[in-house]
Amino acid sequence: ISSPSGLTHESHKKDVEQVYLRCSEGSIEWMYPTGALIVNLRPNISPASYKHLTVCIKPFKDSAGANIYLEKTGELKLLVRDGDRSPSRVYCFGYDQGGLFVEATPQQDISRKITGFQYELMSKGIAADLHTASAPCRPCSDTEVLLAVCTSDFVIRGSIQNVTNEAEEQESIIHVGVNKLYRQKSKVFQLTGESGNWRGQIKTLLECGVKPGDGDFLFTGRMHFGEARLGCAPRFKDFQRMYKEAKDKGLNPCEIGPD
Repeated sequence: ISSPSGLTHESHKKDVEQVYLRCSEGSIEWMYPTGALIVNLRPNISPASYKHLTVCIKPFKDSAGANIYLEKTGELKLLVRDGDRSPSRVYCFGYDQGGLFVEATPQQDISRKITGFQYELMSKGIAADLHTASAPCRPCSDTEVLLAVCTSDFVIRGSIQNVTNEAEEQESIIHVGVNKLYRQKSKVFQLTGESGNWRGQIKTLLECGVKPGDGDFLFTGRMHFGEARLGCAPRFKDFQRMYKEAKDKGLNPCEIGPD
């Protein structure tokens, strides 16, 4: 977490401060913004790999006091306007498209303003999976499911207990009861209550129209800003069929033990 403060530059309101971030994910919190920040993302990887990276930022819900631009060779492209209250909106761009330039807007009282956002750097392939604009609700093919089992941040067998729709954020929250946990990158799915059942939540787009239903599914997906995002989710019996067919042909990309 980087937390610069504008109060240290009160006498030089046009100052521009450089911030260097080495982590692949984190957050910036700029207290009492004045002047501007240039945010330099310099992950600890080979510079030759930079062209394969996507940067995503997610402003804090109460972020205020500055505009956020994408800057390249002196040209500015507005990403987030000060006061934009789009809940949970995520802004993504290629690493080679430029850096972040955060400019404070004129304020009568800067002490009441804090500009902040989370950021993540990821490979362009993973970013495309998370932000597929063309057909975000399209069912996965057999090949896509089998690959998702090998590469996803979480893979579970479970049932849909309930679905909560959040119209303002245009998202649905799937409340999942877990029957078998194959893998999870973060502890999204945990033991709850005295019954000792595993439960967790997965988010997806509201437009996909997910509803509670009977039977088990194989849920796969990615972690994104600390939240589980749904990827491929076939019915479990369909997954068993495609897994067996691929295994019989020697084509399954990894072993998981679907029973």
